[in-house]
Amino acid sequence: MKHQKILLALALLASAAAIGNAQASLVDRGNGLLYDNVLNITWLQDANYARTSHYVGADSSGNMDWATATTWAANLNYNGLTGWRLASNSPVNGSSFNYSFASDGTTDYSYNVTSSHSELAYMYYVNLDLKGYFDATGNSQLDVVGIFGDGTTDVGLENDVGLVKNLQSNLYWSGTTYAAAVGNAWIFGTFNGLQYHNDNSGLFNAWAVRSGDVTVVPSPAPVPVPAAFWLFGSGLIGLMGLTRRGNIG
Repeated sequence: MKHQKILLALALLASAAAIGNAQASLVDRGNGLLYDNVLNITWLQDANYARTSHYVGADSSGNMDWATATTWAANLNYNGLTGWRLASNSPVNGSSFNYSFASDGTTDYSYNVTSSHSELAYMYYVNLDLKGYFDATGNSQLDVVGIFGDGTTDVGLENDVGLVKNLQSNLYWSGTTYAAAVGNAWIFGTFNGLQYHNDNSGLFNAWAVRSGDVTVVPSPAPVPVPAAFWLFGSGLIGLMGLTRRGNIG
């Protein structure tokens, strides 16, 4: 009986650990990289790396227009790691963008977007557990909104939130164009928690992300062996066989 109780306790601990792992989202991979194991993407830990790295296309606060921001991300080489981009958006309902306003995250122009189809909103609301101007029922919650969690929404301030460093109280560009208005792209406000859009000429922050996990190294492609080598090898094996038979005889 005692043995069975021990086994049961171990099983419960294992189950609890499994649940915890399933709920985990951001994982610190070290070297300034954060892996989202739900969306399967890797973020720069520094949410204002354009400023930190003194990128010439950004202003003193790290702000850039949309074209400059997309170019910066695409050309970024972070400690030898390439393949970066801006965060992406796709319809929260999985089919087509809904441009009407909502506060419950059921449309694309909304507060409280927790859909995995919006990488910036998912980071803000799910990974960092930050709040918007309104809750899902439309009630104001100005005392807890923003990156400080206390209602401080001044644009230009920054804060370290969870594993994220230098998160700006500002607008962040996505890499997805806003089809309902020419020359616009989707943006996300970290000072208010709203996902909406802006003209591409605006100067806002950019946060680099890339698909996949940086710890997963692709298997190297097999090196092709010239046919002549195979013929040579086959002939050598044949000679070895003849020699062996001669020795046996």
